[in-house]
Amino acid sequence: HDTKRALDVDSIIDKMREGRLRWFGHVKRRPQSAPVRRVEAMVVEGSMRRDRPKLRWEDRLKMDMKEFRLSDDMTSDRNAWRDRIRISK
Repeated sequence: HDTKRALDVDSIIDKMREGRLRWFGHVKRRPQSAPVRRVEAMVVEGSMRRDRPKLRWEDRLKMDMKEFRLSDDMTSDRNAWRDRIRISK
């Protein structure tokens, strides 16, 4: 029972990682003028909470990219990108 639960959690984490990388590839293939690309450069005003800093989406993405040995320029070929980020079952 615990093993199945652990496997389910791993598969959920893998799916989340795959979704993050898929969205990143989609965004990177958009033109610089696209609204979704302009958000990349946006700076949010205000202060962070006082407790432990939360892991940002961008930080998690960088960790995923490093783990899969991916770079930004690999996103230009959609099919090759999808093959690289696909997590086997």
